[in-house]
This record gives sequence, C-alpha cells and structure tokens, in this order.
Amino acid sequence: MTAAELARTIDSTNLRLDATEADLAALCAEAASHRFACVMLYPTNVALAARLLAGSGVRVGTVVGFPSGRASVAAKRAEVEAARAAGADEVDIVMNYPALREGRPGEVAAELGALVACAHDLGLLVKVIVETCYLDAPQRLAALRLCEDARADFIKTSTGFGSAGANPEHLRAWAAARTRPIALKASGGIKTLADARALIAAGAQRLGTSGAAALVAELQGQPAAATGDY
Repeated sequence: MTAAELARTIDSTNLRLDATEADLAALCAEAASHRFACVMLYPTNVALAARLLAGSGVRVGTVVGFPSGRASVAAKRAEVEAARAAGADEVDIVMNYPALREGRPGEVAAELGALVACAHDLGLLVKVIVETCYLDAPQRLAALRLCEDARADFIKTSTGFGSAGANPEHLRAWAAARTRPIALKASGGIKTLADARALIAAGAQRLGTSGAAALVAELQGQPAAATGDY
C-alpha cells in the first residue's frame, strides 16, 4: 500500500469539543495536501470546510444525530438538509442503536429508510454509524441488514465517543454477511499504521481517524502515533 492509496481511504476527522477554527483550517489544508478522501467536522463547520476545500477533490462530511443517535427523525432530517445546504458531500448518521438494543428494529428501519432516502435525494453519500461496542453479535448483524435494506452507502463501526472503537472481527463478520454492496467504514481508536492495515485487511474501505497525517507519515518511514480516539 502506498501513501496515496492509504490517503484515499481516510476520512480525516476533527470532532474535538475544543477545536478552534484555526484547527479546522489546518485539518483542511492537511487534507488537501495529502488528498484524503474526506474531512469530517461538526455541522456548523461544514461551510468553512467547503470553502477551504473547493476544487481540491477532498470531500466534506459531517455527523448527524451525533453522538447518541437519540434525536428524533425530524431533527436528524433537518441536520441532513442543513448539511447539504452548507456544502457537505457526505453525512455520517448515528443510528438509533438504543432502539435496536431494546428490541425495536422496526423503529430503526423506519428511521433509516426516511433519512437515507432524504440524503440520497439531496445527492449526499450516507454512512450509518451503529456503535458496535454496545451491540452483541446478533445485533451487529441486524444493524447490517437494516443499513442494507435502507440502501445506505456505508455501515460504520463507531462514533469514537463510545466505550471502544473499531474491531477487525466485527468488520470481518460484516464483510462475510453482506447481501448487498454496502461498504464498510472503521472509526475509533485507529492510532497506528498497524491498526489501519488490520482494519483494511478485515474489509474497511474507509477509515475515520483524527491522526490521518501521522498514519501517512508512519507509512513513509516516519513513525508517529496518531492522536485522538475518533
């Protein structure tokens, strides 16, 4: 894997609670330099990123219903619409995974169907975050089916705010169980090149990390641990 190939898998992320506009501008400049797939920021920062990354080929993404997934469908829909209006290309929507855990998959299916359709109508790529650390194996497979049925573009492991992040075993199970061409995104706890390689080998097509440049530097022979947990 070359540095350019690795970069094309990365959603370079800053969802720190104390991030400044200068931090986000630096994230965008770094992303443009390395040609990362996407930057991921909070919704209020989308317009800034869209302006800074115009013409760079780097996509702009944001989060919806983040990090708990407990917002109403109407609230999440409003976030999706606002993200598109501000210039987003992608939305990472936190599924109402508490409803899945509590045995209400129909509620989750209705939510995802509405939100994915809305986002696709607006031209947005959709990743659904299911927070695998709080789901058992049958629930993780149920989450995959729900995301497939809703026609989400990606199913994503984690917010980075849960009790654990991406697990290669969970990705392998999803990759083996897919019945439709849904892609896989790993996020949370990707700190080293070894972490990234293990997740890609397990089936991840995108990696969400707050240490994107450090991973590329390590691949180029400049060992550096990625910072942050997302």
